[in-house]
Amino acid sequence: MKLFTFSFLLSAFCLFGAVTYGQNPNCYRITFSDKNDSPYSVDRPEEFLSLRAIAKRERFNIPVIEQDLPVNPQYIEAILNFSNEPSQIISRSKWDNSVVIFYSETENCHGIIAEMINHFPFVVDTLSVAVYGKINDFEIIVHEQASTSIVYNSSCDYNYGNSIDNISLHKGHFLHKAGFCGEDMLICVIDAGFENFNTISYFQPLYENGQIWGTRDFISGINNVYLGHNHGTSTISIIVSAIEGQLIGSAPKANYFLFRTTSPWINNLVEEDFLAQAIEVADSLGADIITVSLGYRDNFDYEWQNIYTSADNDGMASIASRTASILAHKGVIFVCCAGNEGLSNWRHITRPADAKDILAVGMVNKYGVVNPMSSYGPSADWRVKPDVASPGDGAWIITSNGIIRQGGGTSAAAPIIAGLSACLWQALPQYSALEIMNLIRKYGDRYSNPNNRTGYGIPNFYQCYLDHTNSVPEKQISSVSVYPNPTMGELRIRNEELGIKSIEIFDVLGRKRSSNHLIISSSHHLINISHLNSGIYFFKITSDRSSEMIKVIKQ
Repeated sequence: MKLFTFSFLLSAFCLFGAVTYGQNPNCYRITFSDKNDSPYSVDRPEEFLSLRAIAKRERFNIPVIEQDLPVNPQYIEAILNFSNEPSQIISRSKWDNSVVIFYSETENCHGIIAEMINHFPFVVDTLSVAVYGKINDFEIIVHEQASTSIVYNSSCDYNYGNSIDNISLHKGHFLHKAGFCGEDMLICVIDAGFENFNTISYFQPLYENGQIWGTRDFISGINNVYLGHNHGTSTISIIVSAIEGQLIGSAPKANYFLFRTTSPWINNLVEEDFLAQAIEVADSLGADIITVSLGYRDNFDYEWQNIYTSADNDGMASIASRTASILAHKGVIFVCCAGNEGLSNWRHITRPADAKDILAVGMVNKYGVVNPMSSYGPSADWRVKPDVASPGDGAWIITSNGIIRQGGGTSAAAPIIAGLSACLWQALPQYSALEIMNLIRKYGDRYSNPNNRTGYGIPNFYQCYLDHTNSVPEKQISSVSVYPNPTMGELRIRNEELGIKSIEIFDVLGRKRSSNHLIISSSHHLINISHLNSGIYFFKITSDRSSEMIKVIKQ
């Protein structure tokens, strides 16, 4: 099912061992017909989207529509209460309008449960998706620690060492040198676990700089993405690292959320539901890029879960693929590994690489030669797949033991493209997510003659930037200053030109923490935030003519 594609990580399941609870399903995906009588409204998006996500929708004129409303809680309540058996919602998808419900005592009546659920007039489909044991609650963990000083380089002129192999085919190092290393971009990395990532010394500057905004574990059991599997540690190292002379990532100055959606110890179809939910959560947080080095095919632990073949790779059959196909239209670039099935009986791309309007990434070596393990396209409906290719074969990574070495797989290729996509979008902010992805394909070395191994080929990110840089509007110099930043508590906020009418403070999840609506407009204010926990906050500063968002680090 999932792609743990670095060859030296394939035995990682031994940490927990296999966990089985019997053959009968006890988790069901329930799809609803509508969102009638929802307590949510498109006129109040702040109830389900962060301020950052709303600002992005406004920036690209993307309307908030009924599809964006959360699943109707009245329908959920009815489903939970129709039986005396203990039950729990373990996943939900607003774009798919579905939930996954866990019944803890259905070993002998799973067919009856599904039949009873289907009798609700607002239920259109019920699908068995998992066999699970005890289910625990999930939450986003926001990192509270921030730096005492920002340790960014003033430029992006790095000494890459051997890791130049990771991005030189794309001329990504020139894009960095031009000053685009991902600043202010938000990347959500979705994987199987990030073992020891928070303790490896190479990554400590990320926490000190406030670049790691938070984590969420969608898998029940430990609620800690830093335990359980090491695959994500290696994939994210390809993007975030800034180790002079050894390993420079593809977007070393971007900001990050870390999500786990796949279990280290059991393979269930429900993981595609978890991935769909994670995609929607990332969108609601305002992510610019989502990168996924996971893939699904026909090798779940229970044969009844293998309901798809490669003939279903049309971007619509799987809930994960359906959800990923929506992302670009919400203003998010989705990057996914194509899969390592080129030498297997499956052979084809895996889900959700078949999704529409995404970048599915195949694997080449540093010379641009395709690796035979890289999955074949096209999609089942004959779209070009993979979309592009990157040097995942022999990519430089950091293991969960803190060792810099070479790995391999499309799992490594995807984060290279994801990071460089963030840098390119930073350089060309006037383009939408769809437009940036189209540019990346257009600058592939096989754009005029795509194939089923590398798609449109190896994109030249720097040339794309050079050819479009003249269309970038001049960056407006902010009239608002906030200092000191980072701060222990007191902040001075000044707007010399227009004065200030209101100051609102939000955390990284878009939750309002305080507000100060001023009666008399003034250009200078002293704000004390010593009552707030250490962490990252966003100040929305509004004047008579405009509003501006400023990131503040509270020590």
